[in-house]
Amino acid sequence: MTTSRSTYHHGELRQAVLAAALDVIAADGPGALSLRDLARRAGVSHAAPAHHFKDRTGLLTAIAAQGYDLLAAGLAGAPGLRERGVRYVRFAMEHPAHFQVMFQPDLLRADDPDLLAAKERASAELRTGVAGLTDVPDARTAGIAAWSLAHGFATLLLTRNVGGAIGDDDPEEYFRSLTGLLFSPQLDPHGGE
Repeated sequence: MTTSRSTYHHGELRQAVLAAALDVIAADGPGALSLRDLARRAGVSHAAPAHHFKDRTGLLTAIAAQGYDLLAAGLAGAPGLRERGVRYVRFAMEHPAHFQVMFQPDLLRADDPDLLAAKERASAELRTGVAGLTDVPDARTAGIAAWSLAHGFATLLLTRNVGGAIGDDDPEEYFRSLTGLLFSPQLDPHGGE
């Protein structure tokens, strides 16, 4: 549906362009993004998206910052590292377009203040999960291992590389089982409860 140019307010246009961009990324990947096409989809002049994002890199950076904020919110309050991993996998499945963009630094403005702040919020939530671990000689390495497992599993799900292996099992429950095979219960003092 095309919306008349005169009906958009400043913030609504920005959100409309972001939403259209997320649809394109989910369907065809970030390489398919064009500001001109997004303007057409939003029913605005071809210059309107550039007014909000400057260029394609600015748009992708805004998507990544939004994704990190959504991830931080999703991780907040999760009990234990295992459940933070489950929420990480859930985030990837619920926001696949954000997930695709967030971890491709060559597409982003690395020094963007909004992106840096959002990444720090998400990182702080991940570190909180690691802080609850006991008997871990190197919390930093444990955090990278946990992140690698959750990120790898989420990526395999999104790229449909493990669909046949997990069958009809719920991906979140499968992830819980997977972590149970690899880590002793003492690594997650809350036991995923």
